Amino acid sequence: MKIALIGYGKMGKAIEQIALSKGHEIVLKIDINNAADFNAENIAKAHVAIEFTGPHSAFDNVMKCMNLGIPVVCGSTGWLDKWETVKASCEQHNGAMV
Repeated sequence: MKIALIGYGKMGKAIEQIALSKGHEIVLKIDINNAADFNAENIAKAHVAIEFTGPHSAFDNVMKCMNLGIPVVCGSTGWLDKWETVKASCEQHNGAMV
């Protein structure tokens, strides 16, 4: 599977190691230093995005993935006050989110 990592801190690096050990490919790693690389062209290379940032950016990251048609697994906390918006977007785009 081709994976985009949105958030490349401690958890992102741990997820990368596990994914690689299982034979998956990391096609995109996004952190604060290369946020501009989180665009339609680059994310399209991924089968799924794994989002592990923080409440300040998780919602926007999840919505961006939804809008670009990329299934997303989100491990960030503290943003669930916007859950209904994400749920509606997921349904609207026939998306997938865990």
